[in-house]
Amino acid sequence: MAKSTDVLVTSAVGGYAQTIRTRGHTLSADEPVAAGGTDIGPDPYELLLASLGACTSMTVQMYARQKGWPLAAVSVRLRHQKVHAQDCADCEKSTAFVDLIEKDVDLTGDLSTQQRARLLEIADRCPVHRTLTGQVRIRTSAVSPRA
Repeated sequence: MAKSTDVLVTSAVGGYAQTIRTRGHTLSADEPVAAGGTDIGPDPYELLLASLGACTSMTVQMYARQKGWPLAAVSVRLRHQKVHAQDCADCEKSTAFVDLIEKDVDLTGDLSTQQRARLLEIADRCPVHRTLTGQVRIRTSAVSPRA
């Protein structure tokens, strides 16, 4: 059976601040003040990068643990930008702009060169990475208005 994730995002009219609820957790999202928000939380792209970074770190940790490798810590730094397609050496699409996410993975521990190389390969196999680089379909539907 396929895994399903349920997230509810709500906002008040007039601002960009969002309340995000999932599995009993509450998070906030907003736009920076310069973009008209109140900056009470990360913006949507920061949340996307946080998701990818957390998934990458967790996946690398799980793999190292299964192998019994001496991984002490993982740090993932991510950056997002829109770049001209012709400036992107490994981009497949020829559209004017593409989204580029750069991911730097810092592995701490007494690891061999081969272990480090394998963990970097595993970093690109986390489920969120696969979702972002795979084929994604989003279906949007309207909910009946409340009385």
